[in-house]
This record gives sequence, structure tokens and C-alpha cells, in this order.
Amino acid sequence: MNKAIGFSKDRGRVFKLLSRQSQHYVNNKHDKISKLLVIIQTMIMIKSPIKDLDPTKAKEKYPEARVIVLDDSFNTFQHVANCLLKIIPRMSEKRAWDLTRKVDNSGSAEVWRGNLEQAELYHEQLVIKGLTMAPIEKI
Repeated sequence: MNKAIGFSKDRGRVFKLLSRQSQHYVNNKHDKISKLLVIIQTMIMIKSPIKDLDPTKAKEKYPEARVIVLDDSFNTFQHVANCLLKIIPRMSEKRAWDLTRKVDNSGSAEVWRGNLEQAELYHEQLVIKGLTMAPIEKI
């Protein structure tokens, strides 16, 4: 049922499909409560608006951000690299060490870029581990 509603733009076809499925369900179930539930579900689905997602609008709702680690005098190379490995998805050991060296040499390094919500999560987890972090930068 959900596939028909999600992808169909023609309410008439959706109604026919739901009617056929509801009738089949009612014929196979003999109690009145089951029949009533099917009718209510059908009415809710028919009255629900059918919307196609616009990729440009979906992108606007989810801004991107950068997670940046800052250099400090108290975190060791090993600790920074281990935190990056554990928290940042798809982080290789080589990349974690390269980023750790970059933090030490240049004072900061972007360790992750992507969805703002995920950036906030990774930022918070790295702060909890004791890393010195720049504020999240929205892109």
C-alpha cells in the first residue's frame, strides 16, 4: 500500500488499489473490528496528501557543516588519533594519523564534513573525549 501512495500521482489509481486490497483483506477476515480498521486505514491514506520530495528543498533543510580539531598542549598524538578512529565513520588509521600530524603542524584540521546533525554528534563526542574543538562551521 505505501508504495502505491508514495509513488502514485493519481488518487484514482490509489483508491482502486486500496479498495482491492481492503476488500481482499475483509473477505479473508470475518470479524467486524478488522473490517472497520481496514476502512479507517483506507480513509486516512486517501485523505493524506501525496507529495514528491524536491531534492533541492531537501538539501536546504539539511545544511552541511565541518568538524575541526584544534591543537592543544595536553592531548597526545595517540589519544587524538584513537578518538578520530573510534568516532569518525570510515576513518582509516593512516588518515587519523595524517590528520593528527596536520593538527600539530598547522594548529587545526578538518576531520569530517557532512550533514549538520551528524557533525554536531561527532563534535560532541570528540569534546567528551577531551579534544579541543573549533565551533562547528556551517557550510
